[in-house]
Amino acid sequence: MTKFPPCSVVVTYNEDRQQLILQSVSPARLAPLLAGAIEMPILLDEFDFRLDDEFARRFGGGVLNLIAVGQPEIKQYMTVTQHPIDRLPEE
Repeated sequence: MTKFPPCSVVVTYNEDRQQLILQSVSPARLAPLLAGAIEMPILLDEFDFRLDDEFARRFGGGVLNLIAVGQPEIKQYMTVTQHPIDRLPEE
């Protein structure tokens, strides 16, 4: 199996092409650009260290909402539920 190095992910909304673009970038290359940037930590213990479907849904919704702050035209495509969706009972 090929080993993939640690990476950061950059998400960009290209309004002209109406595309979300994901890019994998070396954290070392990205670090100078992020110096002084606002951080929004997501504490995994608040999610019981479960990176499940609900976490992914809320994380993705948060990313889209953050993009929409600077590019509000993307909101017309968004129908993301802002609150947690009840989990199915575990058997």
